Amino acid sequence: MTMTRRTCCAVSVLIVLVALAVSVFERPASAQKPAGGVPAFQVDPSWPRFDGNWIFGSIGGVFVDPTNDHVWVLNRPRSVQNDENYAAQEPPLADCCVPPPFVMEFDPNGKFIKGWGGPGPGYEWPLNEHGLFIDPKGNFWMGSNGKGDAQVLKFNKEGKFLLQIGHSGKSAGSNDTENFASPTKAIYYAKTNEVFVSDGYINRRVAVFDADTGRYKRHWGAYGKRPDDTVKLTRSSSGPPPEQFNLVHDVQISNDDLVYVADRSNNRLQVFRPDGTFVKEAFLAREVRTPTGTVVTMAFSPDKEQRFLYVTGGDQKIRILDRQSLQVLGTIGRLGHYAGQFHHITDIAVDSKGNLYTGENTGRRVQKFIFKGMSNASSR
Repeated sequence: MTMTRRTCCAVSVLIVLVALAVSVFERPASAQKPAGGVPAFQVDPSWPRFDGNWIFGSIGGVFVDPTNDHVWVLNRPRSVQNDENYAAQEPPLADCCVPPPFVMEFDPNGKFIKGWGGPGPGYEWPLNEHGLFIDPKGNFWMGSNGKGDAQVLKFNKEGKFLLQIGHSGKSAGSNDTENFASPTKAIYYAKTNEVFVSDGYINRRVAVFDADTGRYKRHWGAYGKRPDDTVKLTRSSSGPPPEQFNLVHDVQISNDDLVYVADRSNNRLQVFRPDGTFVKEAFLAREVRTPTGTVVTMAFSPDKEQRFLYVTGGDQKIRILDRQSLQVLGTIGRLGHYAGQFHHITDIAVDSKGNLYTGENTGRRVQKFIFKGMSNASSR
């Protein structure tokens, strides 16, 4: 059948619009369509809206304050290169740019509110900032993965130092009860007033401490067992599941008191009870061999049941999982430098409306993905 010129033009416009679409939603053919559909998103390319003469460094963490949906970003200003910070040099070489603060607060529209952070008296600021969490009391928890970093820090919302657990250069391995070794995330569990730490780049465990005093409580490795640092770290794309964690990159606790642990380099997610009792595990695209694995960081959907679990991957996708079955229902994004794409995605957060926020290490940016409702389509 021959199409008219007008029809051809209309089809061409439709193709262009689809190509330019910044919302990516795909569901594997083998996945079952859940009742009510799967979340769909569209990126907001204008978020955030900088007021300062700033340029992001690599992003070490993103978290949404549940009390007001303000987005907090853990920026790494020391990662800004000389050919990016002309205005900060003496004398200035050009009118742009300068590194922004370490910790930055934005309102839901992307307007900058305030910033703080950096070395100060009484604590050891990390050589490389990693992971951000805000507890219900308004306290900030920060990990660290620079060379020798073995500490977790706690601050209030104004940046006042409150607590340090562990000390730089003091790590004694995965069974150390006082220090960490490049801890990646620290989150608060209100029911027991404890902080759970994914520890991490060197150690192979989840470690739990009292959130007020920093006193050691317990720790565990894969399957809830005692971690063994003498076991060689290897990656496998098939065969028996590894008995040790490879790189514990994130920890999150659901409303129904389950502890989700991202075993990054093993492409694996393990679930525990707060006492370390193993519940279940799932591999996500185990055959993918990207250096950063497929289970990097996680966030829950904001509904009371937390039906969906969002998992970032080193293959530069966000996988949407059914939280109960751990089945992949869809994906968001792909590798790239344009809006809606990712280059070394490092963290993810969700606000009360279901919008997603992501931070990128190499990509050096934060993106907002607007929740557009539930989709039943098998592709975007």
